[in-house]
Amino acid sequence: MLRPWKVMLSERISAARSMPLYLQIVHALIHEIQRGRLAPGTYLPSSRELAATLEVNRKTIVLAYDDLTAQGWLESRGTRGTMIAANLPEQPLELHGVSAPSDTAEFPFAMTESAPFVLSGSDWLTFDEGTPDCRLFPTELLARAYRDAIGRARRGNRLRYGDPRGSAVLRQCIADMLNAQRGLVAGIDNICITRGSQMGVSLAARILLAPGDTVLMESLSYAPAATAFQAMGARVVGVPLDRDGIDVEMVERMCRLHRVRAIFLTPHHQFPTTVALRPERRLRLLELARQFAFAIIEDDYDHEYHFESQPLLPLASYAPGRIIYIGSLSKLTLPSLRIGYIVAPTRVIDAIAHQVMSLDRQGNTLTEDAVAELIDAGELRRHARKMNIVYAARRDAFAAALKRHLGGLAEFDVPDGGLAFWLRFSDPALLDRIDRNGAAVGLRFAPSTSYATAPSVERGLRLGFASLDETEANDALRRLRAAADLK
Repeated sequence: MLRPWKVMLSERISAARSMPLYLQIVHALIHEIQRGRLAPGTYLPSSRELAATLEVNRKTIVLAYDDLTAQGWLESRGTRGTMIAANLPEQPLELHGVSAPSDTAEFPFAMTESAPFVLSGSDWLTFDEGTPDCRLFPTELLARAYRDAIGRARRGNRLRYGDPRGSAVLRQCIADMLNAQRGLVAGIDNICITRGSQMGVSLAARILLAPGDTVLMESLSYAPAATAFQAMGARVVGVPLDRDGIDVEMVERMCRLHRVRAIFLTPHHQFPTTVALRPERRLRLLELARQFAFAIIEDDYDHEYHFESQPLLPLASYAPGRIIYIGSLSKLTLPSLRIGYIVAPTRVIDAIAHQVMSLDRQGNTLTEDAVAELIDAGELRRHARKMNIVYAARRDAFAAALKRHLGGLAEFDVPDGGLAFWLRFSDPALLDRIDRNGAAVGLRFAPSTSYATAPSVERGLRLGFASLDETEANDALRRLRAAADLK
């Protein structure tokens, strides 16, 4: 007997919303799986039947089913139909509604109140770790937005000190964007603007951690985050990861061995390896967070750039009360604008705002208002669409160049999204030569030792491709091969 699909899904679907209907259906079905109303192995109605029930075009349902199948939430069984993936946890998570992050005791612990640089140079080629090509950003639109923001601030007498949480206009724009595009349910009071995602990680560390606490990270991860946790006196423990993301069974073992206060993750495009945390592991991880009462710090640093199907929803869209969600507009605008954000329950944001007051009082309100103007006018969305096309082409050209220059020396997977490749080397001595000889061939890049949380972890190179055009990328890879050949 089929479930009452219209009742289950129609309340989350509306043609009046800006989000495409098929994405609304994708989000609605994921939430029903998350709530336990759709168990693993449950067969869904046919696309034709569900389209008739929801009164939408059948192609809309086909798109939604295809997207969910690509993400691992559904399985196609040919003529038998489409079902919920059988490898998802059999004991679904119990969510307490889907309202905005609450002030209830979802964070059941006391909060405290209180790598080498890879820089470009004129005579060097640089492999960054995944930044956009700033030459392609429409700076004339930014200049106009600044002029408008200055005029509005002067007329509104808002050139004085302001809210440490950031511009109210930008916070509302970000809330609207996250609600429409990433499945979060957040309001203006759930957001604090930061000077990039690294500041967000540091602020999260300041309110969550005390000396002696344990923080789990993926065994290959973002070194500045580990530094922020260690600065608070925390012990950082690396957990292995594979092509499906972090090993959640090992997370459970670590929780039984240590008093784990938090886990830091980049589940969308894992940093540095670019792998995605699969749905079944996401659900298991959230179950462990509730069981062992630890917080999840989710760094979604480049959500905007995804080239295959739709991006996976953030973990924060499933369990907003358990997660501190960190994002950035640096990849969408310009890194030099230094705009990131934190999304969390209101009491967590209030604690973070007190930390901002002690660090730098507030951000740059004029810059924040100017970026809000670009978002509100649709300019950033248009820019993102153009850049996805450009960067997808650069990704493919970079993969071909990698095969030409490093074929047989390094292995890699073409990433589904993000702005960098992860290269794996079977010969550590070869990797040592590359690290050692980069400067000799006029090439800058982060050393292979930059990402490991322990010396025994397998090393690799993270090479950003988006900021280089095809000629520059080819030259940089030629130099990388020359570094490998030097003795």
